[in-house]
Amino acid sequence: MNVLIVYAHPEPRSLNGSLKEFSVKRLRDAGHAVQVSDLYAMNWKAALDAGDSVAHTTGDRFDPSRASKYAFENGLQSADIAAEQAKLKWADAVILHFPLWWFSMPAIMKGWVERVYAYGLAYGVGEHSDARWGDRYGEGNFAGKRAMLVVTTGGWESHYSPRGINGPIDDLLFPIQHGVLYYPGFDVLPPFVVHRTSRIDEQKYAEVRNALGERLDNLWNTAPIPFRAQNGGDYRIPELTLKDDIAPGREGFGVHVK
Repeated sequence: MNVLIVYAHPEPRSLNGSLKEFSVKRLRDAGHAVQVSDLYAMNWKAALDAGDSVAHTTGDRFDPSRASKYAFENGLQSADIAAEQAKLKWADAVILHFPLWWFSMPAIMKGWVERVYAYGLAYGVGEHSDARWGDRYGEGNFAGKRAMLVVTTGGWESHYSPRGINGPIDDLLFPIQHGVLYYPGFDVLPPFVVHRTSRIDEQKYAEVRNALGERLDNLWNTAPIPFRAQNGGDYRIPELTLKDDIAPGREGFGVHVK
């Protein structure tokens, strides 16, 4: 199988860097083809702007969505964007590997998503009507592919527990897992999260590495998070709210998981 690892950490000798190298070797040793987008090493441009289309004329009003759509449809995207899109199309599975900084992914990785997820590729796909509201949330161009987060945090596991001060880790990762990944169609696997990174000694590192290895070995066997499909009958369309008989009396992120 083909695996794309999108990796964001500025220090190759970090825990993140070591785990990324371990992942590449583990997957290749198992016979998989692996590509790595090391965003810091690539000096990836994070800001989405008019320069992302080679057709933009100076002085024209810049509309990000319209410009993305036109550039994608007409082969006028900047070369770095097109190259990353080719990797996404090639991949059977995508791993986003990053440290949790200020409750989200690093800015450079967010910029990768904003620039690479073009209109017509990751959004703006499918019929929009009273019966369907696009091919998204379980459908889309990435349907049939798998995705997983490998995330490190400085905080303790208890800090990210259901009653922890930082909020439940599943809630913090929901915009990434449900939005960035499930929205364009990926089957999203439960995340692999490493806590309290500053206290990882050799023994703990070995435990983390072995646990990650098991997750990578089962990348195609692990059951994905059972998010509700937008067009699967649970939501009113076009309001896109859950029907009254679905998870009655409940609210919040959790209601979108079966």
